[in-house]
Amino acid sequence: MKKFAIAIDGPAGSGKSTVAKILAKKLGIVYIDTGAMYRTVALSCIRKSIDTKSSGDVVSSLENLNIDIVTENGTQRIFLDGEDVTGKIRTQEVGQGASDVGLILEVRNKLADMQRQMAKETSVIMDGRDIGTNVLKDAEVKIYLNASVDERAKRRCGELEQIGCPLPFDKVKEQIIERDRNDMSRKHNPLMKANDAVEIDSTYMSVEDVACEIIEIVNKKIGR
Repeated sequence: MKKFAIAIDGPAGSGKSTVAKILAKKLGIVYIDTGAMYRTVALSCIRKSIDTKSSGDVVSSLENLNIDIVTENGTQRIFLDGEDVTGKIRTQEVGQGASDVGLILEVRNKLADMQRQMAKETSVIMDGRDIGTNVLKDAEVKIYLNASVDERAKRRCGELEQIGCPLPFDKVKEQIIERDRNDMSRKHNPLMKANDAVEIDSTYMSVEDVACEIIEIVNKKIGR
């Protein structure tokens, strides 16, 4: 079958990664979590005591950045300097750091180049903030996945509880609002819906329902 790409964009907590993983398995394609890449840059900075808001220091650290993404049995794992940090990048501190480094053009360019190279090699589903508008402008299918702020905060609270790092709902909601502000107002490749993207509001939808709707869109777009 012809190689194709699915781009899923949307704000934090809208369910992009969860849905993308399900779709990758159902469609038999490779899932690439671009957000995990930004989180890994942030984790690297935090470990080196680099302020994630200091663009000069963050850019200097990119020269020695060593990130590898490995897919095992359909599951993506991300490595920093040879260490599997898949679980360690999911804290709220790292998430905020990812939002900070995502404002830096040099970081975005470096990771976007890595992401485009992956998409050249095989059929992919990629989620993030600027996949359909910047990284994969020619993706055959583009989705903009959204949800209410309260619903996104509720989901994030659940994720944090699962990894043993619970936070109060109001605190998580405040951080998500700040993340949205960063993502949508940044100078370079801000979060926005691509002109040719289909928007889905997942507020009152199950993950499976969202996945089924996207599969219908994929079938129509590429004739599977």
